[in-house]
Order: sequence, then C-alpha cells, then structure tokens
Amino acid sequence: MGLVIFRCSALGARSMTLRTTVVAALVLLASFSGQAFAQAPDPSTLHDALHLTPVQEAAWRRYQLAIAPDPTAAARRKAAQAMIANLATPRRIDLIDAEMDADVAAMHQQGEAVKAFYATLTPTQQRVFDTQTSPRPGAMGGN
Repeated sequence: MGLVIFRCSALGARSMTLRTTVVAALVLLASFSGQAFAQAPDPSTLHDALHLTPVQEAAWRRYQLAIAPDPTAAARRKAAQAMIANLATPRRIDLIDAEMDADVAAMHQQGEAVKAFYATLTPTQQRVFDTQTSPRPGAMGGN
C-alpha cells in the first residue's frame, strides 16, 4: 500500500488528489475492517463450540495471545492522531504511511497466528471456526 502512495507522489503535483483519495480510501477500508473484527464472537463461546482436545489447548492459548489487542498500538494511534493536524501534508502522508505499515504488519502477524491455530483443528472444528468467525452481513459496511 505504501508503494502505491510513493509511486503516486512520483507522478507530480497532479497526483496529489489521487494520493489523497488513495489514503482516504485506505483509511475508510481500515475503519470498516475494524468494525468487522469488533463484532467477532466472544472467545469463550468460540472455545466451547470448538470442543478442543488437551493438545489443542496450548495452540488456543498461543492464538489468543497473538490476536489480543496491543495496548502499544492503541497508544501509537492516539499519538499519531494528536500529531497529524499539526504536520505539513508531506509529513502527514509519511505518518499515515508508517501507521498503515505498522497496522499491516500486525495484521500479518495475527493472520499467521490464526492460520497456525486453524491448522491444529480437525475439519469439523475448522467448519465451526469458519462459521463462528465469518463477518456478519453488514459488518463491513454492506447491506
């Protein structure tokens, strides 16, 4: 995503509107994604529905630790939000780009944790996991 913004800036002043539009679209998409994750099932409900074996319990604990909200990320976002109004546009774009990179890295780390846990599940448990964790209709801004 950062490459798209960088390449747009190389096109010249005319691309400023395109760059702003791209950044706004990415921020909007991130906010919709956050809403979908906010509606995730209660972990204890998912845990109970999976009927994990004792061997799978360790994988469950690792999964839960990996997907837990990171308080440092929340503090970083709050600090960036406070700074952004006082920055010149190029610095603002750099800050947004850095925030997006950090968010994407965290998303990849969480995604790997989900895949590692998912691999420990039986096919029946995988279907339960898929059903319990799929976004609900309208959760990502749709109807």
